[in-house]
Amino acid sequence: MASPVAVFIGAPASGKSKIAKRVSALLEIPRVDTDKVIVAAHGPIAEIFDTQGETAFRELERAAVVEALSQQAVVSLGGGAVLDPATQADLRNVPVVLLTVSQDAVAERITDPKRPLLRDGIDAWVNLVQKRMPIYQELAWVTFDTSDGDLDRIASEVVSWISAGYPRQGV
Repeated sequence: MASPVAVFIGAPASGKSKIAKRVSALLEIPRVDTDKVIVAAHGPIAEIFDTQGETAFRELERAAVVEALSQQAVVSLGGGAVLDPATQADLRNVPVVLLTVSQDAVAERITDPKRPLLRDGIDAWVNLVQKRMPIYQELAWVTFDTSDGDLDRIASEVVSWISAGYPRQGV
């Protein structure tokens, strides 16, 4: 069974989708963005939250994660995907990249109404990150900070890390 080349996790607006897109282009391999998979199959995430609830969304998300982790690709997960214990177990066996971002840098990134858990602004983001960070850190093999916004440089650094054989770094 195939497995991902790298899986990106992190808080909403940390750059997971954008960095994964660049890394997949640099490596010339497919990319799977689980949020995009869900939207393509089921409609906007905010609409799923509003009409079916977070539990229904998390079930769809788990199915998308299982499928994504079975592919040889660069995978980016939604920020809350790591909350599922089965996903946590799955991620222990694949190279996981944690993307972090400072509160100041993220403030201008979270104005998108498509992010249902961030409708209350930066305070909601801070609370969400505080709750999830221990899980993110436990799962991560390596961490990159995206606060400076130089996504091409970060993508190159991720590719170098992959090429070096995935050395685990302190997180």
